[in-house]
Amino acid sequence: MTNILVTGGNGQLGNCLKDLSEELSSQYNFIFKSSEELDITDFSSLTSFFESNNLNYCINCAAYTNVDQAEDDKALATSVNVNGVENLSKCCAGNGTVLIHISTDFVFDGESSNPYLEKDETNPINHYGSSKLLGEDMVLSYCEKHFIFRTSWLYSEHNNNFMKTMLKLSKIKDSLNVVWDQIGTPTYAKDLSKLILKIIQNKMDNFGLYHFSNEGVASWYDFAYAIFVETESEIKLLPINTSEYPTRAVRPHFSVLDKSKVKQAFGVEIPHWRLSLKVALKNFQKLN
Repeated sequence: MTNILVTGGNGQLGNCLKDLSEELSSQYNFIFKSSEELDITDFSSLTSFFESNNLNYCINCAAYTNVDQAEDDKALATSVNVNGVENLSKCCAGNGTVLIHISTDFVFDGESSNPYLEKDETNPINHYGSSKLLGEDMVLSYCEKHFIFRTSWLYSEHNNNFMKTMLKLSKIKDSLNVVWDQIGTPTYAKDLSKLILKIIQNKMDNFGLYHFSNEGVASWYDFAYAIFVETESEIKLLPINTSEYPTRAVRPHFSVLDKSKVKQAFGVEIPHWRLSLKVALKNFQKLN
């Protein structure tokens, strides 16, 4: 049986993988581990775990993802996003395990006016982005058999994310200000999960760095507007500039990812973000 470790198993992407893995339990043994159960920053315990389990794949969903807090907790963000990934990369390489690692659009500075290609120059403008880029370097340095997926604006029916925050606020507020001048693409975590599982099921070996998000582009205002339209919310939505909503970490103004490479490599059809949002909202309603 194929053994698959999912680190950060209680996170958003981990929970989406958990949902989809139920249909595959007869062929695949998924081992979901939370950061409390398996600390990727502890090289000794990580080494022991790999040596005790015959792991074919490791899907690394473990990450420090609080973009603003990372500016103050730089040491912790670096520990998880860099040192932890270095540990995982070394363990995967030493045990013949394929590493599937999740990165971010925040490795770019947002100064482009064209969707970013994998080969485009990186230049993160906050510590979260810097730490994730260094994590990519760790994978490239230590683990030959790897897939790195940069993704953007991840959301789902699980855990904390923009979609669920908007739904909460629509119940308690009459109006809401949302930034309109940061442009990217919302990505439904289950769509990314499906791609990851397709790679495993088809034993694909075209290793490398890829960009994955849903199709289309949006501002955060557009994303919020679509959520409220789909849920028939009567909240008044007002667009504001980034300068009117200062945050601890600077965000890129434009972080749309070009998906040409991933579509060609894996023969995947990627849904438009509005279509995936409908699915996510339906799944959210089933849980609540």
